[in-house]
Amino acid sequence: MMSLLTGILLNKQSLGHGVLEMPSGTGKTISLLSLIVAYQRTYPLEVTKLIYCSRTVPEIEKVIEELRKLMEFYTKETGEKNNFLALALSSRKNLCIHPEVSSLRFGKEVDGKCHSLTASYIRAQRHSNPNQPVCRFYEEFDAVGRQVPIPSGIYNLDDLKAFGRKKGWCPYYLILHANIVVYSYHYLLDPKIADLVSKELAKKSVVVFDEAHNIDNVCIDSMSVNITRRTLDRCQTNVETLQNTIQRIKETDAAKLREEYRRLVEGLKEANVARETDIYLSNPVLPDEILQEAVPGSIRTAEHFVGFLKRFLEYLKARLRIHHVVQESSPQFLKDIYEKVCIDRKPLRFCAERLRSLLRTLEIADIADFSAVTLISNFATLVSTYSKGFTIIIEPFEDKTPTIVNPVLHFSCMDPSIAIKPVFERFQSVIITSGTLSPLDIYPRILDFRPVTMASFTMTLARTCLCPLIVGRGNDQVAMSSKFETREDFAVIRNYGNLLLEMSAIVPDGIVAFFTSYVYMENIVASWYEQGILENIQRNKLIFIETQDAAETSMALEKYQEACENGRGAILLSVARGKVSEGIDFVHHFGRAVIMFGVPYVYTQSRILKARLEYLRDQFQIRENDFLTFDAMRHAAQCVGRAIRGKTDYGLMIFADKRYARADKRGKLPRWIQEHITDGSLNLTIDETVQLSKHFLRQMAQPFRREDQLGLSLLTLEQLQSEEMLQKISQIAQQV
Repeated sequence: MMSLLTGILLNKQSLGHGVLEMPSGTGKTISLLSLIVAYQRTYPLEVTKLIYCSRTVPEIEKVIEELRKLMEFYTKETGEKNNFLALALSSRKNLCIHPEVSSLRFGKEVDGKCHSLTASYIRAQRHSNPNQPVCRFYEEFDAVGRQVPIPSGIYNLDDLKAFGRKKGWCPYYLILHANIVVYSYHYLLDPKIADLVSKELAKKSVVVFDEAHNIDNVCIDSMSVNITRRTLDRCQTNVETLQNTIQRIKETDAAKLREEYRRLVEGLKEANVARETDIYLSNPVLPDEILQEAVPGSIRTAEHFVGFLKRFLEYLKARLRIHHVVQESSPQFLKDIYEKVCIDRKPLRFCAERLRSLLRTLEIADIADFSAVTLISNFATLVSTYSKGFTIIIEPFEDKTPTIVNPVLHFSCMDPSIAIKPVFERFQSVIITSGTLSPLDIYPRILDFRPVTMASFTMTLARTCLCPLIVGRGNDQVAMSSKFETREDFAVIRNYGNLLLEMSAIVPDGIVAFFTSYVYMENIVASWYEQGILENIQRNKLIFIETQDAAETSMALEKYQEACENGRGAILLSVARGKVSEGIDFVHHFGRAVIMFGVPYVYTQSRILKARLEYLRDQFQIRENDFLTFDAMRHAAQCVGRAIRGKTDYGLMIFADKRYARADKRGKLPRWIQEHITDGSLNLTIDETVQLSKHFLRQMAQPFRREDQLGLSLLTLEQLQSEEMLQKISQIAQQV
């Protein structure tokens, strides 16, 4: 693994991007960090910064902890003091140390309040009004901290906040001199954030997207917009507030509006010169060459722009008065809006940046209140900027309320490469990695890039600690499957219940069971209750259920772990694509078995999904069924992968659906799972599954120490330093 990465970084002719599939829990994070940090230390001018992207705050914290261990090892081995600065970055909600602001519950509230205390025009009022409230932490950082680099070290979010409190500096801005930055995908992929947080990052940076099996969905979400009637109502209020504020300023300080008009004539770059604190107003969805242009005359004055917003708003309201589904492309939408209300493409294209300039000029403190008009302006800019890769779907009903008229306009991105293309173009090496990326070749196709290397690594094990089993039949020989035709079959539901009942009797400690959807899980559990199966299961283990409420799920997870800790044992019923399936590790006794009930296909009746499948077929020649199967299998693999979090861990991976035995399904599982699926583990009955599971658990219960891996799955220091090993590494690096 390291030798392949070395090829990417060291070979100047093959600088580029890579796709690496590495088994979960086997040290992929520390392997990547070790290599890239070693290269940074040796060639600081070749790799100036490491940008490590993960999805959730707990995962970000894990990366920081691995870095801390790595730097402690360097110090211990070399005796040199660590001169690297590594920081975790998160939202203001997670980093703010201002007592009043940090006590607010929602992130938007925190952002809005922070802006009202730190915006440049708010701080300027301090000269004329000493009582004007400002953030003392930002003031101190601006006066002193901006020029003083933070001491070297590894800082997680709590460390940053503690340092900020000690110095009296706002910790949100302490990333200026970091060698390593660990943050969320959105700081690079979401155009509304990336241009501000990441614009100073040098081209000679290495970017790692960890747990990147869903990176295409993250790209699509960052470029999509949903508009409801409620959004338009709030936007109407925003526009009226803007109109009243403009009228008031016109009467008291007309020169301010004239000065803005003069700047807009010169171009948006000039008009939008702003302090760093004003990032809430940013909508960087326009290319740089567009920003050099002057704003169209029709929206240059504040009054004209507000009038333009009103017309655009009325048009959108009219479009939402529908009784049937409408789907159209961006050019069709632009043609319709021009014919009906004479709005041209160019003013729409500048809408987001024009709003940004106006909000700055009007010195509106509570920016959070203007999120609706900002959203509408973003939509206007996006729909007029991109003619391909997007679709507009207007539905009279939302999925959640299919019987109540609640129209929604989806401006949906179909092409994930649009969001990630600037990242590939800007940085010299981008590494996409996860435990579940099979088949590897689909990611370069849907993300539209050419990797210099692709590799799927397996685990070298001193003992076979994972046991994948495919259960296709009940003891009554009725086929088990979650497909639509049989999902409500009484015998299938009973067999699923019997499988869980039998496993609960033989598996120690914790079992995690995944269903294809919340609705399917609710129906199955209700049926088990009526059949008395649930009562029998509870005699063996306690049952906890994941819900769509985050607080309830956190509580269920906490109690599940408590039951496993005290020896009672527990079962956690969860959903693929839910919170539990992503980023929650069931180490050791927390997950001795994972059962995947059915194949987790995405909801195929979604019009947005149908449009995306059509786009993938036309643009990338990816057949609909191939993509749906790929998507289902990566989520199934992600679910069962929760059971193995290291080479000393062990667990059962049970695929409860006859379709997993097919070659087209099995072939899309990660290589490190596939190689442990034998002919004897296909299409099993429940009794056969129980017997194989008992045998596996009996083997795994034998004493096993980390040292038992030395020379087998864990290299000794002597082996690493041997001439033979060094020659192998050198040969592989040259081949790459």
